[in-house]
Amino acid sequence: MILSDKRILEEIDKGTIKIEPYKRECLGSNSYDVHLGKHLAMYENIELDAKKHNTIRHFEIPEEGIVLHPQVFYLGVTAEYTETHAHVPFLEGKSSTGRLGIDIHATAGKGDVGFCGNWTLEISVKQPVRVYAGMPIGQLIYFPVEGEIEIKYNQKQNAKYSGQPNKPVESMMWKNKF
Repeated sequence: MILSDKRILEEIDKGTIKIEPYKRECLGSNSYDVHLGKHLAMYENIELDAKKHNTIRHFEIPEEGIVLHPQVFYLGVTAEYTETHAHVPFLEGKSSTGRLGIDIHATAGKGDVGFCGNWTLEISVKQPVRVYAGMPIGQLIYFPVEGEIEIKYNQKQNAKYSGQPNKPVESMMWKNKF
């Protein structure tokens, strides 16, 4: 079951969903549109190692936009800071984004109850496409949770992505023990 617009508004009023900045016109019948933040990043090395800290280089999207290219992996970020304390948030691309050949996540479309932060986007494109800070990039949908949550994500000691800033965050796989 997905929350409707009225239920999303009720949860915002209760404080279990927080979206900043919030704009009423971004609320759809069962989703909330999020926008591309002004910061992008790319890994500094071509070859990545899952056991090592792979560093990234941040840059800003200029006012005239920036062309993204196929075969290049970009990290982006939502302009919106969100908190979800009682539901499971899912971030999906908008159909208009997909029709431009832009994928906004490779695997990390689901958040956890208790996630607080801006969403890091895992961006790849099918052909060269110019993108702009502030353009609609995706939509959040919310699912209710069955049962009681023992430990929310923002309360976990090993939550690697809690409190994400308004800049993309690189993979923290290297913090895992394997």
